[in-house]
Amino acid sequence: MAVRFLRRACAKLSGAAVLLGGGVAAATVISSDDPASALKVCAIVPVRICRDSFTAAAMVADYKYSLWGLNEGSVEHARVKHEVHLRGANRLQDLCFRNGGIYIKLGQHIAQLEYVLPQEYVQTMRASMLKCCPVSSYDQLCEVFSKELGKLPEEVFMEFDRVPLASASLAQVHTARTHDGVKVAVKVQHAHLTDTAVADLTTVDLLVSFLHWCFPSFDYRWLVDEIRESAPKELDFLYEAKNSEKCLDNFRRLSPHIADYIYAPKVYWTLSTSKLLTMEFMDCAEITDVNAIRGLGLKPTDVSKLVSQAFAEMMFRHGFVHCDPHAANMMVRLLPSSKKGIFGKRKPQLVLLDHGLYKELDFSTRTNYAALWKGLVFADANAIKENSVKLGAGEDLCALFAGVLTMRPWDRVIDPAIDHLLLEGTDADRLEIQMYASQYFSEISELLRRLPRVILLMLKTNDCLRSVNHMLLQGSSLETFVIIGRVSAKVVAETKMSQKRSFLARLSVWLEEMMVEARLFGMELALWLLQLRKALTG
Repeated sequence: MAVRFLRRACAKLSGAAVLLGGGVAAATVISSDDPASALKVCAIVPVRICRDSFTAAAMVADYKYSLWGLNEGSVEHARVKHEVHLRGANRLQDLCFRNGGIYIKLGQHIAQLEYVLPQEYVQTMRASMLKCCPVSSYDQLCEVFSKELGKLPEEVFMEFDRVPLASASLAQVHTARTHDGVKVAVKVQHAHLTDTAVADLTTVDLLVSFLHWCFPSFDYRWLVDEIRESAPKELDFLYEAKNSEKCLDNFRRLSPHIADYIYAPKVYWTLSTSKLLTMEFMDCAEITDVNAIRGLGLKPTDVSKLVSQAFAEMMFRHGFVHCDPHAANMMVRLLPSSKKGIFGKRKPQLVLLDHGLYKELDFSTRTNYAALWKGLVFADANAIKENSVKLGAGEDLCALFAGVLTMRPWDRVIDPAIDHLLLEGTDADRLEIQMYASQYFSEISELLRRLPRVILLMLKTNDCLRSVNHMLLQGSSLETFVIIGRVSAKVVAETKMSQKRSFLARLSVWLEEMMVEARLFGMELALWLLQLRKALTG
């Protein structure tokens, strides 16, 4: 049965692949400024499509055959399903690495979908896709340098380290030294990536559509749409450079109270192009390297609070959000202008890297999202429902939307207890999340289909930040939610104040704001008492 299914699936997928591959190849050659290179690239496309075809068909056949006749909910069904998930995750991981480029980006997205996909897929992708990316050869690097700057790396720089410092899905980073003696980081795009991106997106779309055809409840075509929209921007490094400068400018204009605590590497514009970006070299600790952070005289809790503050300001106040804040894209160092206080305490500065993926939230979306988070922090069921509907979740899925945002079931979301949103990061917590995701798989898929793509990126950002905070604190912190509550409530109050004209209406908003501050003070006092008790009993 599995063999017949595999043959039929491969025949259908391969037939579509031949037509698509030929069309994509012809379009690429015709539209390319370098037909010879484009023709070389197009020779790769049919190979990738064949890999996609066999991988998709093998995964589908494995699920259909292995689970055939087993009673859902039985111990045997759960055991076999776990094994099939692992095989499927490994097949998909192998496909992403062999094809590279956009496929790696797809794997990184999957690694963040903890509330949607089985843990076998999430953990497999998370362990490999964020740091173990393919590396371009030195000859391929020279090809990019020659096309972009007309020179080899050793001619552009006084020194250039041929061994990459790091490699990501779209590029790799090398250290170098300018002719002025300044140490810099040089981000070089993987060769031919722009040319293959169109073909890769087409084949990824085919793969996801095929899986949806086999399993109608598995509808992640929105993920392909998002990658299709964001990929061209992420492949333009000048766009990334402009984003980094705009990010810092927003903090200076709109959040001056923490502007000094946020930094992005300086861009060397004369040594940068759309495929090659030269930046200030940052000698900093990785955001999740707790030992290195402590070695700087900093506390992981202070770093966590700064991360929460920075992204709350971006989401609720700026409306211009760095949407890829995973651990490899954030670093920390001592605030350069700071001096030790009387207790020897130093302050952290957050360094943001990789500014290729940003999203802009319009005024309505930004303020509704702020009001939703204010409702979540203060367990206000009416506010949660009202703003969930405004953001597109619908009345029937607003409780699920709250659960996806907080990783807590609805009864915990609306629990008035101060620590109702805390996740301890224990095995029990992880099992609860997995059960939640499995039980409401089809509803979660429908929710993701309904939500605007900008909100889907906010979910991804939220997941990245939760992961970073978990690694810093081994769980979540009440202080994080106090920060989110304060910033979101402030933005909601400012929005209401701008819409009120009468003195009494403004006074009402001011009184409401004072009540919110009193509640936040109560949360902070409770946190202090909890920490004191822990210290005394520890």
